[in-house]
Order: sequence, then structure tokens, then C-alpha cells
Amino acid sequence: MADSTRRQVDQQALDEVVRFTSDLIRIDTTNRGGGDCQERPAAEYAAEQLAGAGLEPTLLERTKGRTNVVARLEGTDPSAGAMLVHGHLDVVPAQADDWTVHPFSGEIRDGVVWGRGAVDMKNMDAMILAVVRSWARLGVRPRRDLVIAFTADEEASAEDGSGFLADQHAPLFEGCTEGISESGAFTFHDGSGRQIYPIAAGERGTGWLKLTARGRAGHGSKVNNANAVTRLAEAIARIGAHEWPVRLTPTVRAALTELAALYGIEPDLSDVDGLLDKLGPAAAFVEPTVRNSANPTMLDAGYKVNVIPGEAVAYVDGRYLPGGEDEFRTTLDQLTGPDVEWEFHHREVALQSPVDSRTYARMRAAVEEFAPEGHVVPFCMSGGTDAKQFSRLGITGYGFTPLKLPEGYDYGAMFHGVDERVPVEALHFGVEVLDRFLRTA
Repeated sequence: MADSTRRQVDQQALDEVVRFTSDLIRIDTTNRGGGDCQERPAAEYAAEQLAGAGLEPTLLERTKGRTNVVARLEGTDPSAGAMLVHGHLDVVPAQADDWTVHPFSGEIRDGVVWGRGAVDMKNMDAMILAVVRSWARLGVRPRRDLVIAFTADEEASAEDGSGFLADQHAPLFEGCTEGISESGAFTFHDGSGRQIYPIAAGERGTGWLKLTARGRAGHGSKVNNANAVTRLAEAIARIGAHEWPVRLTPTVRAALTELAALYGIEPDLSDVDGLLDKLGPAAAFVEPTVRNSANPTMLDAGYKVNVIPGEAVAYVDGRYLPGGEDEFRTTLDQLTGPDVEWEFHHREVALQSPVDSRTYARMRAAVEEFAPEGHVVPFCMSGGTDAKQFSRLGITGYGFTPLKLPEGYDYGAMFHGVDERVPVEALHFGVEVLDRFLRTA
């Protein structure tokens, strides 16, 4: 935890962030897709804490029980663009038998908060609440208006969450020019003593695909040169084996350049794969985002072993870089061939955020103040967040959920993994850094 001479939040905020994280975990907001999630109890909990800070939260639903919370905190500079601070309330499923502790216990054991959502992302929800309530007690107002949003449905389509808010309630986000949310400013230990804090300044686009092959149905014992399963399998094999070319976005280029400087390596961007090999474990930030990708994930064909079906279906998790969607589409047309049709099962845009902005500089400064031994670098997320939907409103998104993590803690494995957990000290660090950034952002 930071030295108390630097701290601006009070002790109650440090206590509340732990309690709020634990309380939110105990509210089961499992999202299995298909609309069966109920975020309302968590939304009411968050709204109650916001109201306790003197705010007037609004609860909004597209579907009964799929509740979102939005509130605005006025800043001191009316001429400054507002900032959106958002986190989602839903979590992915968890099988209790696989866990060391029950995934919805919110248990605090040996200085660690356990449970589904401890990292993705009820920790950030708790940080936001703790900071805002601390400001109410201390009489603090941020420079910019802050629009605080807790959303439903991020772990599925976001149709009941950020998509609904962006499409149906845009006036609530009036003036917002930038936003922050999950997956950034966490400690990465590279194994050689360095501590790296990546801040997300971009996301690959989401292109989940449905592939359909059609052919001639018939008896399994007969010759069939129009077998839908064979046609689909050939297309899937081509997609899985395809080597996508390197395409460097500004964020990824900046990440490679800064990491190379950190390791004293010549930043040869003409040989990106060779450069990644030299970066060791730190290459993990960059490797998934130097190319588009397409990974086959699901197959569905046939109903009886001796019947050749007339149709076969597959699903592919596709991701494309900012500016890379046209190449992605063209390549899929070539890889699927004339006998297989493809369509977007779910599509969202790629995002690119500037790393030379005032906001990025303020995020960097806040992290460096409380982790002076750390090295802040930009990165592009391989997946996606609610920032995609909010980008429809012209909001530039960053990933900024600060956590100071101990060596040996596998942050990436916590997302959707077994035994998800977050250290109490990491939550304290997050509150302090978030407070410092949001005061003057």
C-alpha cells in the first residue's frame, strides 16, 4: 500500500473496497447467455452505495431483471469533457466443485478476496463505489463531470447492458468524451525483477462467425461428392491453419517500441516475430494483437451415423485489428470457398485510443506515483469490453483497473478461471490510484 503521506482517500475507503468486493461477489449474477441472468440485486446494491454518496442513480432495464445503473457526479470545470467510468455487474458461470472456496462466498482468507468476479470485474465496481463515497465524506469534486455506469450483460451480447444504454439512453452520457473500465494498470512480473503496468488503449474487433455448408443428403454407405460435413471440415481446416500477416496499429507499435527500450533491444519492426521472441514473457501483451485471428470453436452436423446430412454448421471466434475488418472479411471469403457460406453471428467494432492524450498521461502518472518501481506501457486488448458499445456515442475507451499484484499471481488466469481471487492490498492500491487519476483527469 502507498505511503500515508501520499494517500488522499481515507481509511474507510480502504475498508469499504474490500467489503464491497466481497458483498458483490456474494450476489450471484451468473450470465450463461440466453437472458437468464438477473443483475438487479447487484444493481440495487450499487445504487444504494451511490445514493449514500449523495448521487441520484437511475436504474434502467431493457429486460426485466437485467438492470443497469447510471449516475452523474458534477466536476469543477464545466468546460472539460465528461468522463465515463464503467464496470459490468454480471459474471461468467463457475462450478463450485472445482473451487477451493465456494465461488459466490466472497470469502476473505489470508488477505485475499475469493470468488467469481473478484477480478472480472466486481473489484473495479467496488473501487468506483469506494472512491465516490470517500469524496463525499472528504468534500472532494473531480475536475471533470463523471458519469458512473454499472452495466448488465457484458459477458454475453451486451444487448441488455451497454448496448441498450448507448442506443436508448444516450442523453445520460451527454458530454462524455473518454471512458475507463476493465483490464489495465495491473502488475505484470516479467521474471527478471521488472514490474510492468500495461494500460489498454485499444481493442480488437469481435467477429464471431457462423459457417454453413450445404450438400446432398444421403445414405452413409453411398458415394457422395457433395458431403456437407466434408465441405465444412475442409473450410475449418483452412481457417485453423491460416497464417495471418502482421499488421501494426499505433497502440501496438508504441507497445513494441516501449518494451524494446525497456529491455535494451533494437526495435526492429520489420521482424515483429523475432522481436517478440526477444521480449520473453512481456511479449504476452503484444503477441495476440499483431494480427487478425480466427479460431474454430464449435461444430454441429448430422443426427445419425449412417445418414449424410444436407447441412453442417460451425462457429469461429474471429478478431480483427483496428482498420483490419476489410482484410478479415476478404480472407474469410477465400478460406471458406464456394461451398461454405459465412455470416457474422456477433460483430463489434475494433477500437483505437491515443497514447499521447492528456488522459493516458494522467493514468501513467497516477500509476507511477504509487508504483514508482513500475514501467507503464500501452497495449491493445485481444478481446473486447463494453467500451465497444459506448464508442457508438463517440467515447474513447481505455482499460484502467489498477491493481498492484504480487509475484506469482497469474492475473490472466483469473479471468473466467477457477479460484478467481484478488489480494486486499491490490484493492487498496487500486482505490488510491483511481482516486488520484479521477481527481484531475
